[in-house]
Amino acid sequence: MVKIENEAQYAGALKRVEELMLKLPEDTPMDDPEMVELVLLGNLVADYDEENYPIGEPSLIDVMKLRMYEMGLTQAALAKLIGVSPSRVCDYLSGKSEPTLKVGRVISQKLNIDPAIVLGV
Repeated sequence: MVKIENEAQYAGALKRVEELMLKLPEDTPMDDPEMVELVLLGNLVADYDEENYPIGEPSLIDVMKLRMYEMGLTQAALAKLIGVSPSRVCDYLSGKSEPTLKVGRVISQKLNIDPAIVLGV
């Protein structure tokens, strides 16, 4: 199979990938026939996913919430970190307003968020 072309092929390949993942131990050599099959089918499944179920770019709100979770920050702690009021953070996270360029720069630096996400591009 060079490419998965329909949902039936996709479902079959995905099922086989899951079977192989459960069956093969982590230390299986890469030249093992079933490991080769797993890698090839996994790549085909990933290609089909990418083509038919693309994942959009994350929004600034989503990434900020994720970083807050990862860093254990409350809205008040985030407000202090980026130098704005807690109500302003609430506005950002609810989508009522967007950060200014100056605050966006701080968000990008302090939360390690790609500037393109902060700018929405």
